[in-house]
Amino acid sequence: MQRYFALAKEKNKLVLSDDDLYHIKTVMRMHENDQIEVVFNKQLYIGKLLTDYQVEIVKTIPTDIDNKQIILLIPLLKETKMDLILQKSAELGVSKIIPVELERSIIKLDSLKAEKRLIRWQKILKEASEQSKRIDIPVITPIKKLTSLTNLDGLKIVCSTNERQNTLKKVLKNNKGYDKIIVLIGPEGGLTDNEESNLVSNGFVKVTLGKLIMRVETVPLFVLSILNYESMVVK
Repeated sequence: MQRYFALAKEKNKLVLSDDDLYHIKTVMRMHENDQIEVVFNKQLYIGKLLTDYQVEIVKTIPTDIDNKQIILLIPLLKETKMDLILQKSAELGVSKIIPVELERSIIKLDSLKAEKRLIRWQKILKEASEQSKRIDIPVITPIKKLTSLTNLDGLKIVCSTNERQNTLKKVLKNNKGYDKIIVLIGPEGGLTDNEESNLVSNGFVKVTLGKLIMRVETVPLFVLSILNYESMVVK
C-alpha cells in the first residue's frame, strides 16, 4: 500500500500536498474508495480516497517509535553522490543530516543555490521515507560550517583515514548507553589535520573503518548498516 506524509489533520481527514495528490491521481491512477497509508505526527493511518481526492481516516495503526537518534554530518558533494547518500540514509534510519562545509569539499554553493538544493534534498528524503515505510522524515539542516558544530551532544564519532587502532566496533562496545550517535564523514581527500584536531578538541572520537579506503558515498551506508546491526543485536 502506498504511503504518504500528510501536511495536516482536520477532524477525520488528512491533508496531502498538491504533489502527493498529483501522484495519487496521475501516476498511481487511484480512484474513490482506494486506500492509502498516511503518516501525520509519527502516527500511521489507513486513509480512504473520497470523490474529490480528500483522504478520510479509516483506522489508526499502532506504531513503535525508536528513540535512538543517528545524526549524520556529511560534506558537500556532487548532486548524484549527495542524492544517493540522502536516499540510502533515509532508508537506513538516519534521524538528521547536517551538510558541512569542509576545507577539501569540492562543491561550493552560494546562498541562492544552497536554498534550492535544500528544497531538493528535503524532497528526496520524503520520497525515500515513504518508500521505506518510515513514520518520520529525516531532518536536513541548512549547510553549516565546521566551527558551528561545537554544541552537539551525544556520542560523537569522526571517520578518520589517519586512525589505525580505534575501531567503530570498539567505540560502540564501550559506549552502549548513548541514545544519540553523531557521525561525521570527511570529503574526497579526507579531513585536514587541522579539522581532525578541532573535532577531537570538541569531543569527537576518531575511528577507523578498516584497511580499505571507501568512496565517500559508500562510507555513510557502511556506518549506518553497522549501527543498525548493533542496534538489533542489543535488542
